[in-house]
Amino acid sequence: MAKKSVGTIQTGAKRLTKAIKMVKSPKSGAYTFVEQIMAPEDVNDFLKKK
Repeated sequence: MAKKSVGTIQTGAKRLTKAIKMVKSPKSGAYTFVEQIMAPEDVNDFLKKK
């Protein structure tokens, strides 16, 4: 089960969101964290893709 974390960052006139998701490696089976800063509208697409 993947965990997700979303935080909101405001810089000047732009609103940005930092999304963090935990992804399981197909080779080793270890979990890694993938972080990305994006617009709030793009968060759901980022969390859905593998």
